[in-house]
Amino acid sequence: MPMLPEHADEVLDIFQAGIDSGNATFETACPTWAAFSAGKLAGHRFVARDAERLLGWVALSPISDRPVFAGIAELSIYIHPAAQGRGVGRALLGTVIDSSERGGLWTLQAGIFPENTASIRLHESLGFRHVGVRERMGRHDLGGRSVWRDVVLLERRSDVV
Repeated sequence: MPMLPEHADEVLDIFQAGIDSGNATFETACPTWAAFSAGKLAGHRFVARDAERLLGWVALSPISDRPVFAGIAELSIYIHPAAQGRGVGRALLGTVIDSSERGGLWTLQAGIFPENTASIRLHESLGFRHVGVRERMGRHDLGGRSVWRDVVLLERRSDVV
């Protein structure tokens, strides 16, 4: 289902869980809903839920405001820790791939820490290819110590657009 403002608290809680995991993002603090929402493409943000709670979310962000890059978006996907391994990620990723192609996007890219092997496998299973590793992409505070982190760059080119 589309991500709506009424999902804000649960979306940000799941994002915070990703931050706390240490293997999802360089971010150290969850943004406000306004800041989060402003950076995402309308029509390309979705949530999955069961009867009780939000299970995860996926959203696309522009990689640049230059017109030549209008068909390329960066993907973010976060799954509630209790919902991981249940197919939620596959469903959300499939949904955003479909919406991206309907919206004329020809490339989706994702940057994933190499330690997040489940996410890398999920992306590869849905047509993302390993482009390379950006070594020492940034410093990351992990448990009170700052370490350099690599990022695996994956991309999916549409066969439709």
